[in-house]
Amino acid sequence: MDGRDLVRSVRMIKAVGPAQGLRSVRSAWRARRADARALPGRGAERARVPGAALSAEPQPGGGMIHFARSSLRVRVAAGGAVFCGWDGAEPEPSYALAGACPEVDARAVLEPDTEGGWRVVSERVLVVVSRHGAVEVRTPGGAVLRRELPPRWWDRTGDEGADGRAGRPEGCAGRPEGCGGSRWIQRSEVAADARFFGLGGRAHGPRLRDGAYRLWNTDPGGAFGPGDDPLSLTMPVQLVVADAGTHLVFHDNSWDGRVTLREGVEGAGSGHDRPGTCELRMDGGPLRYWVLAGSPARVLQVWTALTGAPALPPQWALGYQHARWGFSGETEVRRVVAGYRKRELPLSAVHLDIDHYDRHRVFTVDRQRYPDLPGLARELRADGVRLVSIVDPAVKAEPGDAVYESGAAADAFVRDGRGREVRGVVWPGESVYPDFTDARVRKWWGALYAERLAQGFAGFWHDMNEPVSFAAFGERTLPRSARHALEGRGGDHREAHNIYGLAMARAGFEGLCELRPDERPFLFSRSGWAGMQRYGGSWSGDVATGWPGLRASLSLVLGLGLCGVPYSGPDIGGYSGVPCPELYLRWFQLGAYLPLFRTHSAIGAGRREPWEYGSKVLGHARTALRERQRLLPYFETLGQLARLTGAPYVRPLWWSAPRDRALRDCEDAFLLGDALLVAPALAAGVTRRPVRLPRGRWYDTATGQAYDGPGQVWVEAPLSRIPVLARAGAVLPVAGADGGTELEVWAPVAGRGGSGLVVPDAGDGWQRPTVERFTSRRSGGRVVVERRDGGAVGYPVRVRGLEEEVGA
Repeated sequence: MDGRDLVRSVRMIKAVGPAQGLRSVRSAWRARRADARALPGRGAERARVPGAALSAEPQPGGGMIHFARSSLRVRVAAGGAVFCGWDGAEPEPSYALAGACPEVDARAVLEPDTEGGWRVVSERVLVVVSRHGAVEVRTPGGAVLRRELPPRWWDRTGDEGADGRAGRPEGCAGRPEGCGGSRWIQRSEVAADARFFGLGGRAHGPRLRDGAYRLWNTDPGGAFGPGDDPLSLTMPVQLVVADAGTHLVFHDNSWDGRVTLREGVEGAGSGHDRPGTCELRMDGGPLRYWVLAGSPARVLQVWTALTGAPALPPQWALGYQHARWGFSGETEVRRVVAGYRKRELPLSAVHLDIDHYDRHRVFTVDRQRYPDLPGLARELRADGVRLVSIVDPAVKAEPGDAVYESGAAADAFVRDGRGREVRGVVWPGESVYPDFTDARVRKWWGALYAERLAQGFAGFWHDMNEPVSFAAFGERTLPRSARHALEGRGGDHREAHNIYGLAMARAGFEGLCELRPDERPFLFSRSGWAGMQRYGGSWSGDVATGWPGLRASLSLVLGLGLCGVPYSGPDIGGYSGVPCPELYLRWFQLGAYLPLFRTHSAIGAGRREPWEYGSKVLGHARTALRERQRLLPYFETLGQLARLTGAPYVRPLWWSAPRDRALRDCEDAFLLGDALLVAPALAAGVTRRPVRLPRGRWYDTATGQAYDGPGQVWVEAPLSRIPVLARAGAVLPVAGADGGTELEVWAPVAGRGGSGLVVPDAGDGWQRPTVERFTSRRSGGRVVVERRDGGAVGYPVRVRGLEEEVGA
């Protein structure tokens, strides 16, 4: 144990108490010994590159190209997605993909290239493979989007392939044992003007600057800010935006890795561009990846088709939700809900943290503090307020505990190489961990949610599922040697760690669908992986209280949306400390325009009810809450569109104009759907701020002032509100004074027109939505709104912006 580990040990004992602290020391020693005993040392290795191209064989959608020391499979799917797999890697099995692998593009053709390599020609994309193994993905017109340099592997000496060459035999890619453990590196080049986004939830961004980003889901340990990396939900998913086009690349490999990014420079050195670069180093697993090209909207649509449609939250989950670690019991919950009602503050849900459990044990209730939880749930539901329960994966390893006894009987827990249960330390004390990579275990775990439903809970948030084991030193997770089923393939925690939260979400989602088949589950998770959207959303985790934490909140939501997880949000006010009134209000105002709108805090971080920050903050928070209520039909539409198209609710300003370089570098504002531009106040004392506008006319929704883009304008940002601008011609559904839906139409520019969609949510079940399309245009001195199908509009219409003049 070095000096840093000693300091961490002292902090751990101080944070969780002497008994838990000592358990965390023992747990860390156990993990270190287990890994030293079970995992092979690196030993002698032999570097390998593909070598020269020897031959190629056409296959549906592309073909297999054989090199001297490896082989490359190239396959173009019907939607234009390109799959590349080295060493015989196939697209499946994969935790990211939804269902079967997409059909191939039957018209894609493998043919020789003039430079001695090969190319796959298709309608949407061109793939060129050099004679030494570099892979270029180009637009049909020939513009290079991405160039993958020949990869390099480090094989253990003695791992010769079936043909006697050093390296892994084909067909074994992805297996963690024997031939699946080679570490590898892949370097890539992109255009000099390209910008990087994605990689899951990152606190610094959403644009990813030069630097290294680790791919290992990690509990930040209490609080994080923009400089902390990695966090709880990492993904090997990059969205790259350049003048030549937008593309997404996904390396389908769940092992520990590191991405090093370096932006390019135009005109660097003798007038030549220096390309942007990406270097991906993985500790093992298959070298396989997908590249999706097109507009940002098309890329996310194809990504959704590949990895699954986002789960649609029930209507009530789009309202405001209040959480806190530290409710004293039923009486306090009633008092808080009554406080919202008394002050006419809309409230949709209350979340109960681990302190409602019996001694922190999952799927239990502290009967002293919550003697009649089902009765409390019924009482709150009558007022339109749901209860949401935290669910942690760790199960207290104690004979007599019902969940432990049930899991042990089902052989549900992760074991080590000797067949013993792997034990860690979490809030209940010494604990075991379900192996969610086993379908049988997911079925067992999903059935346990019946207890939560019987207690009256309507939704669930998964926490501590990186997974976490308190450790005084080393990694705060399971030993890397811990064994997992991995759907019958078998493997260890090196491969299973990053997909643990995803598999837990699947277990909960599928269990809830069986238990309540007529209701859409509400589930969001701190950790996950590519494809997480199929089962629910996410939230920021323990973001630090402070202005940097506020900025990180926006970064996380934008980044996750660009990786296919549209429903997310932060802990408003920050998790770790007591925000000043201004910070709390500005965070609250931002949250009103994010999909998951939830206050939350740690047990010692003060309260988060709006009235705790003074009458002025209360009044302004009420305004923000009422505006959120007014926009609920618009949020419902955005949720439905996310499920249908993959487009996130919250989008970067460049979403519809990726070639606008100024917008690509703008990180302090965002689009909410296509209609609204939100410019939050992200620093103390801000009462006026610059806003970078996309092309077109935009109206300040508070003052009606009109501005023309592209360009930068200054707008007022008083403490009472944050700037929100509406696109000219936008048609968006809002709640009318009578409680029904009406169309708010912002006057289009003469001769241009506008449009909008309404997708009503028929309820909290699985009804197929109806998409209603509207257009707006000027006719003389008035605005005309029409349905595209020629039918009656069917909603009251309110036009705004007709009398306004263009501002400076």
